[in-house]
Amino acid sequence: MAFIQAIMGKYGIAKLAEFLSLPRIYTRQQFSFSSVPSAWASRASSPKLLPISSPSNDPHECSNSFRIYHDIQSLRKYRAHVASQGRTVGLVPTMGALHEGHLSLIRTAAAENTDVFVSIFVNPTQFGPTEDLTTYPRTWNEDLQKLEDLNQKLSFPNTTGKISLVFNPAAETMYPTLPPTGEVDGDGSFVSITPLAKRLEGASRPGFFRGVATVCMKLFNIFQPDKVYFGQKDMQQSILIRRLVKDFHIPLDVRVVPTSREHDGLAMSSRNVYLGPRRRNVAKVLSKALMVAQKLYQDGTTSAASILAIVEETLERELEHQRTLTPSTRALFNVEYAALTDMVEMNSIEQEIDSTEGAVLSMAVKMMPVEDPIIDSERDQAIVRLIDNVILEPLF
Repeated sequence: MAFIQAIMGKYGIAKLAEFLSLPRIYTRQQFSFSSVPSAWASRASSPKLLPISSPSNDPHECSNSFRIYHDIQSLRKYRAHVASQGRTVGLVPTMGALHEGHLSLIRTAAAENTDVFVSIFVNPTQFGPTEDLTTYPRTWNEDLQKLEDLNQKLSFPNTTGKISLVFNPAAETMYPTLPPTGEVDGDGSFVSITPLAKRLEGASRPGFFRGVATVCMKLFNIFQPDKVYFGQKDMQQSILIRRLVKDFHIPLDVRVVPTSREHDGLAMSSRNVYLGPRRRNVAKVLSKALMVAQKLYQDGTTSAASILAIVEETLERELEHQRTLTPSTRALFNVEYAALTDMVEMNSIEQEIDSTEGAVLSMAVKMMPVEDPIIDSERDQAIVRLIDNVILEPLF
């Protein structure tokens, strides 16, 4: 103790951290962008400083049951420690605004690994120039509380592991050379998986899957996980990640967990908070249309035209009903696509579904702002884009 006090008295807390091989603690005077490329420095006049007691600086002083890191070097040291003990890591990548769907992924990861690593990073490169990057929900404190509450419930025999690390990097940490861009022709280092990334969601959101593939490649390199967990709601994304892992020879098991749904069937999504009660009530028509089509397939109908027709009928029936209501009570929507594809390359199925292979029935809908706002949550609404899908399992 006297030795530690002597170091602190002569050199300060930063030197103490160095002696103890802890992640360096930056004070307001010490933080500098001198090592950051000029393209970043020009956008970083007001750096976000970590509090001196931040768990990323000294995990041993963390009030949570898991470590929190903002830098890659410290994370990799801890990852090496976990590997040295023969423990396994399951990675759950998120953009925060955690909900039951994310927690379901974590529970699955905890059942299959000793350690669950969670990333919380709103990735700029998967948002187009006109999309909702700036307004995407950021709920850091609430997210940490949900993770802590879940961690206290993870116990043997239902699980073998717990959340041991949360990674919350800055954009300049993930994109150290150039500021990230979601523009299709923007400069930077990217991973493209084509033609898969150009279909369905890729056609509606050019550049989206390039951003997803790029950030996932970065996370896989940083974490070196044994398994990674995604939700079925983003089925095309999961298929794309499997292609990424296969084509780049990444030793990683990609696990896809069934979609978590609200009590009325609506797929859980961080964007649901934007809906407001009126649009939220109408949005359940997505899952209704999908389930009706799934039942038709399970009853023996394999005609692509018949399955897509019942989806269209279900959606149109709801839309017609909304149009009969007054502007102060209705909520309208636009169907962006309803598609039937194979489960390998998301190629469109035009004729019959191969009942030995199955298919994916996917949908994207834009919930329009309400016409006559009544309550505060309906004022200044923007379009909310929702996606969902069901897997039509092989019949034989």
